[in-house]
Amino acid sequence: MAVWIRRTAMVLLSIVTLGAYVPFPEWSKNDEKDEKLPDKEPQTDLSDLVDDSEADLEEIWSVEESIEMLTGTAREQLYSKLGPKILTKVEEDVEEDILPQVEEVIASIYDAEDEGDLPSLAISEHPDTGYGEKIFHIYDAKDGEDVLRFHVRRDMKPKQGYYFNFHYHRADDGFETHHDIGSVYWDKNTPPKWMTH
Repeated sequence: MAVWIRRTAMVLLSIVTLGAYVPFPEWSKNDEKDEKLPDKEPQTDLSDLVDDSEADLEEIWSVEESIEMLTGTAREQLYSKLGPKILTKVEEDVEEDILPQVEEVIASIYDAEDEGDLPSLAISEHPDTGYGEKIFHIYDAKDGEDVLRFHVRRDMKPKQGYYFNFHYHRADDGFETHHDIGSVYWDKNTPPKWMTH
């Protein structure tokens, strides 16, 4: 996220200071005398600044739009995975505790990339039904390789009840490590299968 904040600040600074330079006034030249003013340093062409700012702005907007699109699709897939029967009971906890963490993880993909090498990401469309853990996978649309895998599993804690543990796996460690997002309490009774209506 630091990259797009830095880019936004640079663009805003460029826009704000665009009209701040006032050239030396022409009225100071004396027509009666042929005195020449000393040569000034070459001026920066303002059109170059505007073009660069627009390019940076387009890149910032494309990153923000990509993150927004991915997080919107992630939300839909998560709700689809839980299904109406589970969602009616845990929706508030998921909204407050889980979704902000998912959005941070998705945004971190763009922070980790070089400025000129932004990934082209997409989200898988079919969560696992029944007892499967898969919510969705984020993959590189260019080569089809998974980048992140978001899962949820049922944990039964003795004398407490059932929890839904949301976590993700990363490609850089071979999808071995569980990176915890958070847990949401269900009940002491066994939860229904995923996507149950």
